[in-house]
Amino acid sequence: MRALVISGGGSKGAFAGGVAQYLMEEQHHDYDIFVGTSTGSLLISHLALSKIEKIKEIYTSVNQNNIFSIRPFRVKKGKFGSMEIGIDHFSVLRNMLRGSKTFGESQNLRKLIKKTFTEAEFNQLKESGKEVVVTVSNLSLNQVEYKSIKDFNYNDFCDWIWVSCNYVPFMSLVQKDGCEYADGGFGSMVPIEEAINRGATTVDVVILETEVTYYNRLPSKNPFSLLTNMHSFMLDRVEKQNIRIGKFVAGNHDAIINLYYTPTVLTTNSLIFNKEKMTQWWESGFKYAKMKNKEKRNKGYRGVVF
Repeated sequence: MRALVISGGGSKGAFAGGVAQYLMEEQHHDYDIFVGTSTGSLLISHLALSKIEKIKEIYTSVNQNNIFSIRPFRVKKGKFGSMEIGIDHFSVLRNMLRGSKTFGESQNLRKLIKKTFTEAEFNQLKESGKEVVVTVSNLSLNQVEYKSIKDFNYNDFCDWIWVSCNYVPFMSLVQKDGCEYADGGFGSMVPIEEAINRGATTVDVVILETEVTYYNRLPSKNPFSLLTNMHSFMLDRVEKQNIRIGKFVAGNHDAIINLYYTPTVLTTNSLIFNKEKMTQWWESGFKYAKMKNKEKRNKGYRGVVF
């Protein structure tokens, strides 16, 4: 069985879409299992339906307004021309006065998920026999949970896709089944182990970070940027641990892993969604996967085998 795993990474998910497009359209990989975390969960249902052009158009056109019903930050141009985020004090205060536990709310993203992934598509996917799994973090029970399309109706599965993307405390904290849920990346950024546990013997993994860290984070300017830096640091640690565990589990199951990292740093703030950049990242993901597979063929490489 073959699986496609896509990590979390916010707007960088466009790169993963390009990699997946190459693997499915040019390499003709027919996946039995799709596992996604956070931004990866937004891609996998459409990829499993082979609706690649549709998700490309949707994904590369997403902006902050499509995601946030209350946006807790402002996007502005920094000293050196790069885009930065700064706290929107009015929006945060208004949300706090409403009794919210988070700085912002992401109800618009839930609406977008249901608008772009229809109930008819859900039923088609469920009947196909392909396993589509999204990762969520159960904060109440202190555990990672994996939600398969096989186990839920349309509305519930759309909720789990949404939950998987909710980068708390900047996005909505979701109460469901008596528990508080947040972004799946807090517990399992790169769910290789889950794909293998579900029977995958070959796993193509898209990791939305460089293999080696090429940059130092800029000093925090305010509590908001400090919090984003802390989140990024912790998620980097989770990601590296997930990869180590995935390799270990692959070794015990004689599974093959093909890892696709980003070759360069795409952005240092994946909460910023820019159509031009995301379109470029999608194309660069396609070209990178093509180049990497050409190198593998030349070397007679079969993947990471343990």
